[in-house]
This record gives sequence, structure tokens and C-alpha cells, in this order.
Amino acid sequence: MLHDYLWRVMLGSCFALALSGCKSSDVGAPCIPEEEYHDGFSGFSVDEVNFESRSFQCESRTCLVNHFQGRVSCPYGQSEAQGRDNPACLLPGGGEPVRAPVAPQVLARRADEAVYCSCRCDGPDPNARYCECPSGFTCTQLVPGFASRDAELAGSYCIREGSEYDRTRVLTEDACDRSLANCE
Repeated sequence: MLHDYLWRVMLGSCFALALSGCKSSDVGAPCIPEEEYHDGFSGFSVDEVNFESRSFQCESRTCLVNHFQGRVSCPYGQSEAQGRDNPACLLPGGGEPVRAPVAPQVLARRADEAVYCSCRCDGPDPNARYCECPSGFTCTQLVPGFASRDAELAGSYCIREGSEYDRTRVLTEDACDRSLANCE
């Protein structure tokens, strides 16, 4: 009986959340993209913006990967030989080894600065619901309308103030190095 009641309350809350539009209350909360739960995933590229638009980790349902290199769960990365013979990277939560090479994170674009829950704050559809960025975040265009196969992703997202992508800075920045322990 109690189980049925809790299930109805949870279902009702989820339905209300879906109707209310994009929530921004968890913008900035850490998230681990679903791809990182696959042992053959090599990681993200610093030259790309990626989204998980149905993230269960984020109230906003959007886990943003904004110009980030590697895997959130493995800051130092691993070589192809390590992935094959002696994995240094493990799947989040499970402890199973990652079997692919993984690039180390770039110091200028660590996970806490580039991978977190976000929401779409502006876009090409004047009738869509957009969120308001909380304090410490700015509404920045990340996906041009013509570049998105899915119009629901096109537009601007809340990103941390001061975390705009600067390719020249990233190219000259060092990466996480296990021997230096600079990403603990």
C-alpha cells in the first residue's frame, strides 16, 4: 500500500517536472555522461560540445560536456597498452576496467569546469521553454541551429562564468600527469 502511494507521488512529481519546462536548480551539479559506463569508450574531445539530453543525474535532464577531453572518471587517462594489459581507468561505480585508450584531461578544462548539469537558456524557437541561468553562470550559445540534427538542442546553455572555450589557451595548457599528481 505504502509502496503504491510512493510510486504515485514519484510519478506525479515526474509528470509535473516534465510539464514545468526546464529546471535550472541543479545547474552546475556534477554529472557523469552515460558513455563513461561503456568499457570501450575512449573519452570526449576538447574540440566538441556534447550533451546527454535525457540524463537521470540532472534535474534539468541535461548533462553538458563543454569542450572537455578524456573521461570524467579517469583524469590521467591511459595508453592503449594499459587499456589492454593493465588498465589505469575504471568504469564509474563498478570498478570494471576500461579497455580503450583514454586521453588525459586538460588542466584548463577539468571536469568540474566543463562537465556538469546545465539547461537550455535560449534558442531559435520563440515558443520553447527556456531556463534562467543561476548566479555564477552565463547563457552562452553552444549549438548553432544549422549544426544540430535535433532542433531541440540548438541554442544557448548555462555555463560557468569565465569558462568560455579558448582553443589557444587549451592548446598551450598542460594535461593531467600521473607522475606529477597534478589532478588529485
